Amino acid sequence: MTAPDGRGRPERPAPGSPATGATPSADGPAPTGIPALIARVMELKPVRVFLAYGAAGGPILAAGMSYQAVFAVFAALAVGFSVAGSVLAGNPALLESLLTLIQGAVPGLFGPGGAIKDPEALLASDAVRTTGIIGSIGLLVTALGWLASTRDSVRRIFQLPPPTTFFLLLKVKDLGLALVFALAMLLSAALSVVSTGLLGFVFGLVQVREDSLLAIVVGRTVGLALVLALDTAVLAGAYRILSGVRIPRPQLLQGALLGGVAMGVLKVLGTALLGGASRNPLLASFAVIIGLLIWFNLICQVILICASWIAVGMADKGIDARDLTPEQLEEERLAELDAARRILEEEERERARERYARSRGLRRVLLRLRGEHRR
Repeated sequence: MTAPDGRGRPERPAPGSPATGATPSADGPAPTGIPALIARVMELKPVRVFLAYGAAGGPILAAGMSYQAVFAVFAALAVGFSVAGSVLAGNPALLESLLTLIQGAVPGLFGPGGAIKDPEALLASDAVRTTGIIGSIGLLVTALGWLASTRDSVRRIFQLPPPTTFFLLLKVKDLGLALVFALAMLLSAALSVVSTGLLGFVFGLVQVREDSLLAIVVGRTVGLALVLALDTAVLAGAYRILSGVRIPRPQLLQGALLGGVAMGVLKVLGTALLGGASRNPLLASFAVIIGLLIWFNLICQVILICASWIAVGMADKGIDARDLTPEQLEEERLAELDAARRILEEEERERARERYARSRGLRRVLLRLRGEHRR
């Protein structure tokens, strides 16, 4: 199995065992020309990240995550619209900011060609409040299922087994994380409203029109920064808290920030990326579902690729993702030494048998006296 560093070596090679990576052996001549170029390319971290991601079954894991995410998002919308229609009815600015944030997170969800044509009308509907109770049950099942799939997928990227925590405690933990994420979305929407008001106040002081190029650029930059901070925090929580992987802070922040930037790029280009599904006549009748599947597949792949980036970075630093005590590490080291010794002994026996089979005459008699025919 490919190691988390993507070099194709075992994750914890036995001491004394030869490396099988792209680095040339000290005993042989160093490659030149095209082989040398290929060797250098294969040693690049992005290449090793994608190799490790593919070896861990990342694309298949992302496909399963995206399938569950489609069902989870509709259940979340049923509950979210029910709550928002009642709680935020007196604060249209905050409600509009929340809808804008959701539309940015899932392009194509609202609008004439989206799954929800008129979100404002849906918020005012009594049917949403009635279905909110049913949606709450669906949200609980699908959201917790998606979180469990995400946890197992990230742990597979790190080549870790499933957690041994009691499953009811895991469900309680997942439910708490889902509530924290919902509150983070609401907080981000509130910050967007506050920042918009502050920017308008500042622009008024310096006599800059809100429809000017400067005001638009600054407002857009602040909005993207808020989204980046939210995405980075969510990814960091998914890697460290949800998955339960012990990740050092530098590697965690680097991977989460990289994922936040990648998600921001996808959100900016989301309309163009998903436009092909609606323009395809074969997919026109169910373009919304196809578009959501494509979108969530891209997002889930970003989550797992950035997890692979963290895993490769930790492997490069010699950091073990498993939470082992010094005694357990020593036991593992001794077991690896014993395994290496057994491999060497078996290889020596195989060479002895080959020498005996090729020998003739007096040499065969001498080898027989040494007992090599019985090895």
